[in-house]
Amino acid sequence: MSPPDTITNRPFDSLKPGDGAKIERRVSVGDMRGFTTHAAEITDHGIDRTLASDPDFRAALAQGGIAVTLLVTLIIARFPGPDTRLDSLSLDFSGVLKQGDMAVAEVTIASLDAASRKVQLDCQCRREDGTVILSGRIGVIAPDKHVSRPFGRPVALEPGHAPDRFAHIEDLAREKGPVCMAVVNPVDAPSIEGAISSARAGLIKPVLFGAQNDIRTAADEARVDLSGVEIRDTPDPEQAARAAAQLAADGGCQALMKGSLHTDTLLRAVIDLKELRTTRRMSHVFVEDVPGYPRLLLVSDAAVNIRPDLDTLRDIVQNAIDLAHAIGIQQPKVALLSAVETVTEDIPSTVAARNIRDMAERGEITGADVDGPFAMDNAVFEGAARIKGITSVVAGQADILIAPDLEAGNILAKSLDYLAGAEAAGIALGAAVPIALTSRADSASERHASAALAGLVAARNRR
Repeated sequence: MSPPDTITNRPFDSLKPGDGAKIERRVSVGDMRGFTTHAAEITDHGIDRTLASDPDFRAALAQGGIAVTLLVTLIIARFPGPDTRLDSLSLDFSGVLKQGDMAVAEVTIASLDAASRKVQLDCQCRREDGTVILSGRIGVIAPDKHVSRPFGRPVALEPGHAPDRFAHIEDLAREKGPVCMAVVNPVDAPSIEGAISSARAGLIKPVLFGAQNDIRTAADEARVDLSGVEIRDTPDPEQAARAAAQLAADGGCQALMKGSLHTDTLLRAVIDLKELRTTRRMSHVFVEDVPGYPRLLLVSDAAVNIRPDLDTLRDIVQNAIDLAHAIGIQQPKVALLSAVETVTEDIPSTVAARNIRDMAERGEITGADVDGPFAMDNAVFEGAARIKGITSVVAGQADILIAPDLEAGNILAKSLDYLAGAEAAGIALGAAVPIALTSRADSASERHASAALAGLVAARNRR
């Protein structure tokens, strides 16, 4: 179903007895998974797979979760619509919903009270075959003013769609205002389109560095308008990288974005300028929006440091923590990954994890709960950690996954992308300005998210 053109409501003075509305939805696996996950979080992860698959448990969730949610959503989003307040609820449950059922929710006005604007709605949710799941009455206070506005950014509600967490990152960045960003060598269609669409989205004010003719040819191919966009003509990728880095060193921009050039070419230009170097080693962070995982996952380092020593690993962890803070995760949980959970000299990554954990305990790494070593399952699935007797605030609830080396990090990140259906935004940190690192294969959403991440880090740097 396509979204409406406008968001509207029915104020009290337009309502009369007998008026009504209905909404339909086929119960999807995503619905059941979402309510089960929510129930697990409410009970402090007290739902295991056996309980989650129990027919009575799933029926109760479908009745109390999906059926009631359909009715309430119909009321507050459609009829009477925005500005409606719930007042009372009395429902009887007489049937069950199952995955695959078409649920039909209906409300009809039973009575109106002009003095209080209270409306009594007869309510019913039934299956497509007419079997009643629940019925009863919901009382509301109807809107007193008419609402009619253009439909804005849609929220993903289709079966199987994950929450649009990248849209939230974009919204956070827009609140800070667009950041001046030097875009390096955007001479192919994906990179020029990503830069200009990020500008149109209110995330950046781009300055383009590269061969002007090649940039304009790429813009024509991508069908984007470069009117009003500053272009600084530089003949090759290396010179474009150096010129963009110099602009950042001079304070002329607050962030960089990679176009069509090798990552190491851009990073080398940044490192060569002492004004852009800091006491930290540079590192890369993928921000992964993984369907089915209840939060964003930050994965580092998958692109810059091949075999990090202990000091570099410390900086990798702190850079990722700082990014988590910039996107609103106040106390991120950091899992130091290895193949096992016990420290053994035969597996160097377990020793490194122990040493990083000790650094955090001494205050050399701040702003997060840091623990490890963890095998992957114990970092992201609390049930696995519980079976193995692992007691940790990080176990099963990681926000940040720290790989022992670049190879492991890159394999992990691309496995999430191509096997788990994740969207990924990339950013390099540790220099005086953030660097949005995009790939030719990135979607528009991923390019926007990378730009938004850089904008949020730049805003944090200014503060």
